[in-house]
Amino acid sequence: MSRYGPAVLLLLVGAAVLRISLFSDLSLRYVQAGLRPYLIVSGVLLVLLAVVRAVSAARSSRGGATAGDGDSHPAEDDGGHAHAHASGPRVAWLLSLPAVALLCFPPPALGSYSAAREEAGRAAEYVGAFPALPAGDQVELSLTEFGSRAVYDSTYSLRGRTVRLTGFVTRGDGGTWYVTRLRVACCAADATAVKVEIRRAAAPQGDAWVTVAGTWHPEGELGSDAAWPPVLDAATVRRIAAPSNPYESR
Repeated sequence: MSRYGPAVLLLLVGAAVLRISLFSDLSLRYVQAGLRPYLIVSGVLLVLLAVVRAVSAARSSRGGATAGDGDSHPAEDDGGHAHAHASGPRVAWLLSLPAVALLCFPPPALGSYSAAREEAGRAAEYVGAFPALPAGDQVELSLTEFGSRAVYDSTYSLRGRTVRLTGFVTRGDGGTWYVTRLRVACCAADATAVKVEIRRAAAPQGDAWVTVAGTWHPEGELGSDAAWPPVLDAATVRRIAAPSNPYESR
C-alpha cells in the first residue's frame, strides 16, 4: 500500500479541488470567480499526476516481483530498505486530512462573525459627483456602491430613489441591525465588511440573507464619520437563499 501512498494523496487533493470548483460553486466561498478556471486546471493536473504515479508504482511492483522470482536469497539489508519505504509516507498521510475535510465538510462562507471583527472601513475617497442612477422604480445596488454614494456623493443621487440591497443580517447595539456584505479582492483571506443600517423594519434572524427595498436616510455631513454607516429606511424586507457567490468584489 505504501507504494501507492503518494498517488492516493494526489488523488485526494485533486478530487477536493475539483469538488469545490468543477462540480459545485463552493469555490466562490473562498476565492473570486475569476480564479475558478485555475482551480479546475490545478485539480485536473493533480488527478493526472495521481494516475501517472499509480501506474509507475504498479510497474515498479511488477518489476520487483519478476526480479524476486529469479533470486530466492534477497540481500540482507533489503528488509531495512523496504521498512524505510513503508514508513516514509506515514507522516505525509496527515496531508490527506484537509483534503478529506474539504470533500466531506466544506467550510461555510464568511459571515457575521468575520464582519464583526472588521471595523467599518472606508476608502480614502473625496466627496464628489457620481454618475446619475439608472431610471426605474427601484434600482438594485451593491452595498459598496450604496455606501459610496451615501457618504461621498455631492449630487445626492440617492435622494428620493428606491433602492434594493442584498446581504446577510448582522446586529448592533440597542436593537440596531444591518445588511452586510463582505468584499474580497482575491480570496476570503482579505475580506473586509461593508454594511448599511436598516430602520423602520424588524430585524430578521442573524446571518439570514435578505433583500431590502427602501430609501436613503441621510445622516451627518458628507465624508464625515457621522455619515457612516449609511442608513436605509426599509419599505420591504424579503428573506432569500444565500447566493452562490456571497462576496462583493473590491
